[in-house]
Amino acid sequence: MNETPKGMRLHIAIAGRRNAGKSTLVNALAGQPVSITSPQPGTTTDPVEKTMEFAPIGPVVLIDTAGMDDTGKTGSKRIARSREILARADMAILVTDGNQWTDTEAAIAAMLADAQVPYLIARNKMDLHPAGEATTPASCFGSVGISAATGAGMDDLRALVAKMAATLADDTQPLLAGLAPSGGLVVLVVPIDTGAPRGRLILPQVQAIRSCLDSHCACLVVNDAGYADICHKLAFSPDLVVCDSQIVEKVAAATPDTVPMTTFSVLMAAFKGRLDDFARGAAALSALKPGDRVMIEEACSHHPQPDDIGRVKIPALLRRMAGGELDIVFHAGKELAHYDEGIKAIVHCGACVITRRQMLARQQNAAAASLPMANYGMAISCAKGVIERVLAPFPDALRSFREAE
Repeated sequence: MNETPKGMRLHIAIAGRRNAGKSTLVNALAGQPVSITSPQPGTTTDPVEKTMEFAPIGPVVLIDTAGMDDTGKTGSKRIARSREILARADMAILVTDGNQWTDTEAAIAAMLADAQVPYLIARNKMDLHPAGEATTPASCFGSVGISAATGAGMDDLRALVAKMAATLADDTQPLLAGLAPSGGLVVLVVPIDTGAPRGRLILPQVQAIRSCLDSHCACLVVNDAGYADICHKLAFSPDLVVCDSQIVEKVAAATPDTVPMTTFSVLMAAFKGRLDDFARGAAALSALKPGDRVMIEEACSHHPQPDDIGRVKIPALLRRMAGGELDIVFHAGKELAHYDEGIKAIVHCGACVITRRQMLARQQNAAAASLPMANYGMAISCAKGVIERVLAPFPDALRSFREAE
């Protein structure tokens, strides 16, 4: 993989009324015609995403949204979609038509402030409007006058965006933070099955390799078929073994108890969300009974494989844990799921394609509904009886699991 994954990029949403010049601004920032522009209001109907390098911030995703003053039945749906995108963005640019400040801009600013999404105001079309008094709410990071069409003020806008990005709190820890010493050895056990993309590895495996390099660790990648033999050939024990959740039982049996081991899924749970909450969610799965409704929640849409982990393997394991048939429902996509009253638990995917902020929002969404949320790998480890083994490198999460049992 040659580019930073979307799930590790800063997401910047562009918001405002129809025809304020949001799409023109996205194109100006991207340096190419990403979004369709037109004098006709409401040209942008669905969100448009553009991955790019934004100096000096680095890799970002620009998200062009529909106007927040859209009308009609479809318009209300577009507004709802835009609101959801804004709520899960890392930061936002509120685009105004010159110095105009209406109830729509005030509502967007209030929503961003309530969602704790930092934002700045880009007063667009200043080449067409005379200078005048500009409204700048207290919650706003700052404002700048620009013309996205002519390029005037764009350097000032980029500088302000970079300055705001530098203030963002980032509690993300490296994938292998504290799990292996500098100069240590990490063994990654990677199965090659129908879920493995041809000619490459899946994202969590690639990220683990990169994290090893960043941590100055040696990284040994082996197929599960050859793992036991490799263990006997090593002159010394590895500092950590990480495996795919689907082979966790096999790897645990071949790994000495003195060697710490976990799964890629547990690493992603700690990297993208609150591991303690996932651990409590995993403990709740043991209480499932036949007939209970469980939601399988995925962050991306993909074509299910014959042995798809979310659509086939996880449901089968959950039924086995419950001792009977379950009512399994599915939700896929970046939008937050809506939970009905009958749901007893949620099992989420590894969240490799969404940001930490987005995953935390999903955990918060589940907590607000008083629903336990585990993730794929932790559900598998729980069903296989090795959950405590894979949580052992994370003492706080292991404690949370035991307390919730």
